[in-house]
Amino acid sequence: MAVDIQPACLGLYCGKTLLFKNDSTEIYGECGVCPRGQRTNAQKYCQPCTESPELYDWLYLGFMAMLPLVLHWFFIEWYSGKKSSSALFQHITALFECSMAAIITLLVSDPVGVLSIRSCRVLMLSDWYTMLYNPSPDYITTVHCTHEAVYPLYTIVFIYYAFCLVLMMLLRPLLVKKIACGLGKSDRFKSIYAALYFFPILTVLQAVGGGLLYYAFPYIILVLSLVTLAVYMSASEIENCYDLLVRKKRLIVLFSHWLLHAYGIISISRVDKLEQDLPLLALVPTPALFYLFTAKFTEPSRILSEGANGH
Repeated sequence: MAVDIQPACLGLYCGKTLLFKNDSTEIYGECGVCPRGQRTNAQKYCQPCTESPELYDWLYLGFMAMLPLVLHWFFIEWYSGKKSSSALFQHITALFECSMAAIITLLVSDPVGVLSIRSCRVLMLSDWYTMLYNPSPDYITTVHCTHEAVYPLYTIVFIYYAFCLVLMMLLRPLLVKKIACGLGKSDRFKSIYAALYFFPILTVLQAVGGGLLYYAFPYIILVLSLVTLAVYMSASEIENCYDLLVRKKRLIVLFSHWLLHAYGIISISRVDKLEQDLPLLALVPTPALFYLFTAKFTEPSRILSEGANGH
């Protein structure tokens, strides 16, 4: 097979796009940016992304999908008040919104109409920041080769956030207006207003730190879930198993944190060797048990009361 020979490409992410191909000839264009859905190979040719995402890639996407849902639940709980009966319905609605947004995002992604995506393999951190690696052969003219080398892990998160925002604006105001009778008029929509703040923040976070989050999210999950569990148990003055079992809500919070612990452990281990990594899940209850065994020495209820009294 004859291949059109041209000068080698400069830059880490510049490549040659296939212009014509038959049984005996392949003709490539000039060195430049690869089309969307392609990335350069070792020979500097643009190749379509045809692989399926690895388990770690799905776990990353799951983490980015969980962020708005967890923030929704936090602000719903924060603003709903203790006597409000609308919190449960708002929690369910937020879950429905994020679930539908995830399904729609997968359906509109390539290949369209199926709940799967094709992707390019993430090889290194710089794959997320190709705009920083545009070559300047003569130190004057820059060859712009910026493209999504991690297709579609970077842009699919923005699409998901957009659908989350649209569905929230379509569904949540109607629900809150009908069932949030226990709240004042000024408080009913505060959880929605909060979302209008945190969605732009999440978007900027993905745009600037997507690559860093890709490698750090398992540790972020573990650290934050441990800290929030300890804060919740101390704020609720849970000092023994009876305090934990006396309310269903506390058990729900505990099991939710255990799921996050397990998610972080699986993400760190990547389950490369299943028989070696699964026993690590036995560590999931350890932080809660450690807290219960040591609470009698720290007495969180006394610390909270002293803090309230200003001592």
